[in-house]
Amino acid sequence: MIDMPDKSLPVPKYQMKQNETTDVKRARLLYQSRKRGMLENGLILSTFASEYLNKMSENQLDLYDNLINQVSNDWDIYYYATNIKEIPAEYNNEIMDMLKKHVKNERKEERFKQPDLQFN
Repeated sequence: MIDMPDKSLPVPKYQMKQNETTDVKRARLLYQSRKRGMLENGLILSTFASEYLNKMSENQLDLYDNLINQVSNDWDIYYYATNIKEIPAEYNNEIMDMLKKHVKNERKEERFKQPDLQFN
């Protein structure tokens, strides 16, 4: 397991975007899901976003936004989604449940690359 070596360094709290339309929020979250900085989360979150973002309510979009932008160490998201680390209460919600189920890949889908972008 990879941990940040110095937990005493302050990490600024993520500020949710204000006055953002739902379409703009979905587009931003799709981009952020695809550009993670580590292959594992890029694959997990891009396939998750491709499947679920357009079906999420405004509240679910906010929960997802908080998860992928507030957690300062991408490995933590990976460890939470794969049940390696205990999930903090603030992220233990319906979106995390959906993500954990997605990670289990019960339909045995091939997820070796990010899904193609869909242009409307």
